[in-house]
Amino acid sequence: MREIITLQVGQCGNQIARDYWELISKEHGINLNGECNNKIENDRKDIFFYQADDGRYVPRGIAIDLEPRVVNSVISSTPFFNQENVFVSEDGCGAGNNWADGYFSAKKNFNEIYEIIQREAENSDFLDGFFLMHSIAGGTGSGCGSFILEELRQEFPKKIIQTYSILPNNNEVSDVVVQPYNSVLSLQRLALCCDLVCIMDNNALGKIALDSLRIKTPTFNHINSLISTAMAASTSTLRFPTYTFSDLSTITHTLTPSPT
Repeated sequence: MREIITLQVGQCGNQIARDYWELISKEHGINLNGECNNKIENDRKDIFFYQADDGRYVPRGIAIDLEPRVVNSVISSTPFFNQENVFVSEDGCGAGNNWADGYFSAKKNFNEIYEIIQREAENSDFLDGFFLMHSIAGGTGSGCGSFILEELRQEFPKKIIQTYSILPNNNEVSDVVVQPYNSVLSLQRLALCCDLVCIMDNNALGKIALDSLRIKTPTFNHINSLISTAMAASTSTLRFPTYTFSDLSTITHTLTPSPT
């Protein structure tokens, strides 16, 4: 089985991951306690879940944040998540929407983060690669995510790295004045360290919610739901029987016909 480890970084990454895990667990007949009540034949739930000793299914996910507020809320709403796969910085102060703070906080604490990643990798029969969910506008998702991508590329050079990266809404005035710098610094790491990058634009997603779904005042909850739905659809060929695109390397080679 070609397992995939999912890293959810920062407030945005963890909130999207919550919706994503809830959605794909339903598709595989798994409730939020990890119990599989509806056996679906021939599905490949082991790619994103592993079965614990008590028979419960647990996501192959790692939650990373520099402050506890959001990640604790997300984990409490998904009780089947492995509590040992949660990293929160000891000072709990966050990155203050600053790329450099997020980057160097990740560097300072990476031994602890890497220990979790290595444990999940060793629990895999055949690790196919990594997913990373984050925003490139704030401090933790951009800075911390950038450092993690650099280290993943160095430690796992032959594994596929795919990100779901959320772009800021440039049509609105942001309280984060350094948002453009956070984004540019993150984009460089995405270009250098990743095999696949799936870009999500908040502005475009808001228009979809407004025009197609007829939601008068779209919120981030609506946008996160759209993102998780797109992610679930893009991973369906990995999780269910199919003749093509059944692993990350096949998808990568198809999308990059002339890799460098």
